[in-house]
Amino acid sequence: MEQITAADLAKLHWFAVPDGFLLLDINSGSVLRIDEATAACLDKLQNGEAVAEGSAEAEILAELAQLRADGLLFTEDAYQDKYQPPAPVLKSLCLNVSHDCDLRCRYCFASTGSFGGKRARMSFEVGAAALDYLLEHSGSRKFLEVDFFGGEPLLNIDVVKRLVAYGRKREKYFGKTLRFTFTTNCVGLTPEISAWAEENNISVVLSHDGRPEMHDRQRVFPNGKGSYEIVTERIKQFLAQNSRGNAIVRGTYTAFNKDFTEDIKHWLDLGFPRLSMEPAVELPDGPGSERCLREEDLPALRQEYWRLADLFQQRREEGRPFEFFHFKLDLRHGPCLPKRLTGCGAGYEYLVVTPEGDFYPCHQFVGREGFRLGSLSEGITEAGRELGEQFRQAHVYNKPKCRACWARFFCSGGCHANAELFHHDILQPYELGCSISQMRLECAIWLAVKEVEA
Repeated sequence: MEQITAADLAKLHWFAVPDGFLLLDINSGSVLRIDEATAACLDKLQNGEAVAEGSAEAEILAELAQLRADGLLFTEDAYQDKYQPPAPVLKSLCLNVSHDCDLRCRYCFASTGSFGGKRARMSFEVGAAALDYLLEHSGSRKFLEVDFFGGEPLLNIDVVKRLVAYGRKREKYFGKTLRFTFTTNCVGLTPEISAWAEENNISVVLSHDGRPEMHDRQRVFPNGKGSYEIVTERIKQFLAQNSRGNAIVRGTYTAFNKDFTEDIKHWLDLGFPRLSMEPAVELPDGPGSERCLREEDLPALRQEYWRLADLFQQRREEGRPFEFFHFKLDLRHGPCLPKRLTGCGAGYEYLVVTPEGDFYPCHQFVGREGFRLGSLSEGITEAGRELGEQFRQAHVYNKPKCRACWARFFCSGGCHANAELFHHDILQPYELGCSISQMRLECAIWLAVKEVEA
């Protein structure tokens, strides 16, 4: 009788979906539908229970053995203990053009725009030097990413416009292409700015938190008044001009709206077609403890993600589809190997530049002690290079918890900033974030299977 060991089982992940069970071969990424009996047999093996000769379960083991022989199950990880991350070549920059904001969102990781320091705005000269730095340090990369961020970048829109024009000129000299994005709270999003973004093919992330009572609870002006009415109208106006389809509405949910599918339904009623909803990440003993998501919230969140997946599939079947960022999953042609194993490349492929011209690994590290990498005037310092190498080596094989996680090739090890916030160690992932990622991935895998089967 075919023997399946604990090491074999560690190469698989099986889970219930609304219409049965799915089995993921972790190392190859292949997904199979299985019946309840097969799932129960795998559960039994995982619990250390024996399978009797000649039983129905023994027949299941024989079928699994054939799938092994066909190369569909129990595949080996060809890169574990051999993987070396790519050389540190810069591919993208986040320009914090404004360390200031016209809102005071209660969950803001950037201390309502100031990043814990003084409120400031980037000069054109600093921004232009940053673009030149990216172009000069990007090696043979053809396509480069630049995100205008804050705070609120539209508070410095004149400089942003000048930097886009400058970048378009300089990219031609270097034979490269700059892809620009800005992330905005939409308060200052005028029709003129919307037309400029459309004309210049600027991708835009539009912040909105869904239902009026949820949005206004968190996204407030300095006087405490909610921003729902003005932000909603500005997004509607923007999307009416956005023929390129390169804008996404992004929200944040907290413990106050674990029923965030209702917020997504509200967006759909408003005519917002491309969506993302992220959990707020806050320390449980911090000032926002009442809205902080906790381990005890995980069962409700799991139920909610499946409710969202059902809505997604229902509307797809009705011919009224929408996009949800965390459900976009291509099982046949996924990200390249370095992307799957190292994630965003913060600290060595991706840098943020502050208004003063300082370098940090990403926007969430700005202002955190010990994470300054250098500056435009001095380049990456020796200490910065050492820190950058730590980030480069922070891939899934160097994170003990990730090595044993079925989702490692999808989430790429999670967010370094969240790991450091909770554990002061970028090699120790933020556990609640891991659990939420796993929930979303199971939903996304099921939806990808349903799309193939349609």
